[in-house]
Amino acid sequence: MDKKELRQQIRAAKKQHTPEELREQSELILRKLAAHPRFLAAERVMLYASLPDEVQTLAFIEEWRHRKTVILPTVVGDDIIPVELADDTPFAEGDFHIPEPQNHPYTGAFDLIVVPGMAFDKEGHRLGRGRGYYDRFLAQHPQTPTLGLCFDFQLLPHVPSEPHDRPINEILTL
Repeated sequence: MDKKELRQQIRAAKKQHTPEELREQSELILRKLAAHPRFLAAERVMLYASLPDEVQTLAFIEEWRHRKTVILPTVVGDDIIPVELADDTPFAEGDFHIPEPQNHPYTGAFDLIVVPGMAFDKEGHRLGRGRGYYDRFLAQHPQTPTLGLCFDFQLLPHVPSEPHDRPINEILTL
């Protein structure tokens, strides 16, 4: 199965779950993240503001933004630009209807990057939404540990990968 077909299959699988089911699964996955040694040790964490069909991170971000340096991605052109959340950072809807922080770009290092995906496999291969934003961004931070978050039906035996695809160190799911 190619990447396009796999994305269609995952979109269909997501529609088999109610928003309540996805919210409940999200809470369980995020409890695992909150207890993960890499997350606990990290001072500077890049998270992501979730789309409705992704592991729901918005409440988690609010919970942790005053305890750690939380950085979120914004999209400018073809690139992810990381932005640090300050206490008073406002949000605006970005190009893909994702809440994006409105602050100066973050130029420091990361202790951990948490990544969304359409699908993952146990080898760390990740299927994104097809534009390569995270692959390009992760290529700029090859030494930073990465954790992928996904619902159980998004963890597959095999995800097709190409040379430019960046694998994720570990996947958290149910």
